[in-house]
Amino acid sequence: MKTITLTFPDGSSITTNAGIKASDVAQRICREPEQMLAVVVNNEICSLSTHLDINAHLEPVLPGTRVASAIYRRSLCLILAAAAHKLFPGVRLLVGHSLGYGYYYTLETGKKLDNDSIQQLHQKMQELIQQDIPIETDVIAYQDALELFEGIGQIETRKQLNFICPPKITINRIDDYSDLYFGPLVPSTGKTPVFDLMPYGEGFLLRFPATADPSTLIPFEDSPQLFSVYSRYKKWGKQQGITSAADVNDLIHRRSVADFIDTVETFQQKCIADIADQIHQRGNVKTVLIAGPSSSGKTTTSKKLSLQLKALGYRPKVIELDTYYVNRELTPKDADGKYDYECLEALDVAQLNQDLIDLFAGKEIKLPTYNFVEGKRFYSGKTMKLDAQDILILEGIHGLNDKLTPLVPAEYKFKIYLSALTQLNLDDHNRVPTSDNRLIRRIVRDSQFRGKSAADTIAMWDSVQRGERLHIFPFQDNADAMLNTALDYELPVLKVFAEPLLRCVSPLQKEYAEASRLLRFLNNFSPISANNVPGKSIIREFIGGSEFKY
Repeated sequence: MKTITLTFPDGSSITTNAGIKASDVAQRICREPEQMLAVVVNNEICSLSTHLDINAHLEPVLPGTRVASAIYRRSLCLILAAAAHKLFPGVRLLVGHSLGYGYYYTLETGKKLDNDSIQQLHQKMQELIQQDIPIETDVIAYQDALELFEGIGQIETRKQLNFICPPKITINRIDDYSDLYFGPLVPSTGKTPVFDLMPYGEGFLLRFPATADPSTLIPFEDSPQLFSVYSRYKKWGKQQGITSAADVNDLIHRRSVADFIDTVETFQQKCIADIADQIHQRGNVKTVLIAGPSSSGKTTTSKKLSLQLKALGYRPKVIELDTYYVNRELTPKDADGKYDYECLEALDVAQLNQDLIDLFAGKEIKLPTYNFVEGKRFYSGKTMKLDAQDILILEGIHGLNDKLTPLVPAEYKFKIYLSALTQLNLDDHNRVPTSDNRLIRRIVRDSQFRGKSAADTIAMWDSVQRGERLHIFPFQDNADAMLNTALDYELPVLKVFAEPLLRCVSPLQKEYAEASRLLRFLNNFSPISANNVPGKSIIREFIGGSEFKY
């Protein structure tokens, strides 16, 4: 029999027969094996039921990490789907977007879900968790998968199998309920005790713990404006008949995607035009502040908004907030001792506000320039003055934070929050995460324009998201308007660029786990050539070839 060598976090190793389960050596992987949610095998995230058949270095996945949090949430989603199947057989459970450490769900009944039904779901989930039922991973034949998902009424899951056609399909199972596999899960239902179901909108929220504190639920913070934007896009998607990856794949395979691309772009352009109308109707707006997380398309949006404002008689002018960085010796440092360019204190807020007040008073100002190599601000002779029809656009991560512009009267400011809120689902029970959409955008852009590998971008993503949680998300409800910058055809386009980059991440690199996950995610989409992307599309900001100058 073949033997393999397993190496553990403490550096020790054993030689054993191939085929051993990871759970059989859990005591060697972790001092508290009952805390483990999954295992890292040669930098790939795997369930504890994984059979080990090659030499491997093993590490535990423990609560309090981003990976563990994703596994926990994915497992709760499966438990909810099992509970809904048992309580409401034949009724489709549909997942929506994320909101306040929760996912929004509805039942496809055409009616608002009543509190009694939500309480029944909650109770059934608790029963499944208390029974501590094993969550098993199986491989079944393609034909059996078709019959399975047709039988339980998972329409989108069944449809997606028309475009992903391997001879064997991996599924997860709880008791007598099965669902399509989208990633490793906890070993048993009892590992997910912390959750809640909360009535919201026409359905409910499945609430889960934050990554930093997996033992408790933090108080819910509503974002009605964000929910409204999402609902508008979801309604539009239903009107178009495009709500899932399978729907987009069907358009691609029928060679009907060109018209859909035009429709998607036109709808987004209309949303931008609506915001321009809001600015115009206010009458006294002097500056538009645009903020959003990384790769939300801030630069292109500012240019597209400028065109709409020009059509209304304005002359937009732009100030780049990056030029107001303080000199490097004055830049604050983070907990790791690195320069923190994302905190508000990295900007010369006092000088910015003085310049804005002078501009609004009709004075001419000197525009700063920043040398990123030397870390110094200097003046090159550029000046700016605002005339009667001029309107100023400021784009940067702190745009929604009033501490950026404390001297500017509120009535002068119009604040816009951007987010890539795709309304598409992978199937009935699996959503397209906003953060994944943005990460794939950034991987492509960093390769195209900054010479970075996919591993480089993945390695810094946690830090980027930490900055967003500190400096952007807390202020999103300060926005006067929100814009969804996601385009329902973009992932098939980005796939063409991202897949070769992700395949270059080696199993010897820590980033391999995330690269593998993103490759599995992108496998749900058929490709679309970049030739189909309009020259002024937001996607061009990431893949190149834009008609705008950046």
